[in-house]
Amino acid sequence: MTTHVLILCTHNSARSVLSEGMLNHWAQALGKDVRAFSAGSAPSGRIHPQALAALRNAGIDVQGFRSKSWDEFTGDAAPQMRIVITVCDSAAAEQCPYWQGSPVKVHWGYPDPSNAPEADKAAAFELTRQAIGYRMLQLLALPLADLGPAELQAALTRISNN
Repeated sequence: MTTHVLILCTHNSARSVLSEGMLNHWAQALGKDVRAFSAGSAPSGRIHPQALAALRNAGIDVQGFRSKSWDEFTGDAAPQMRIVITVCDSAAAEQCPYWQGSPVKVHWGYPDPSNAPEADKAAAFELTRQAIGYRMLQLLALPLADLGPAELQAALTRISNN
């Protein structure tokens, strides 16, 4: 059974998109039955061009990426999430909607690379992509099918402390 992961950031324009791209990339490369989605509480309606560039530079096809609301993942037709990850502090502090199936929630915060000085922005996005990619590899190394909610929560919390 596919493990669905929802990654949240307020505007769904940079960190959450990088996370979705990296988790899906590594899951496919490693043959893992994991599917990532990203969304925001107040989506900007656009993805930061540097986020798309960082994903493209890693060999990831960015066709179809879009900034979307977390409301798309609350209805009966939405995939049932097993894991919800917040990647920005403001999203972590927000009251999330009800997620069917009571997914495990964890916060993996990253500084916003779009706040870097213009001359450093490309490097900031690349470093953020690499840091996110590392955590996503750690997630994929977990025996997801064998972990109950409490064990999964503990494992994801350990990853957040690395």
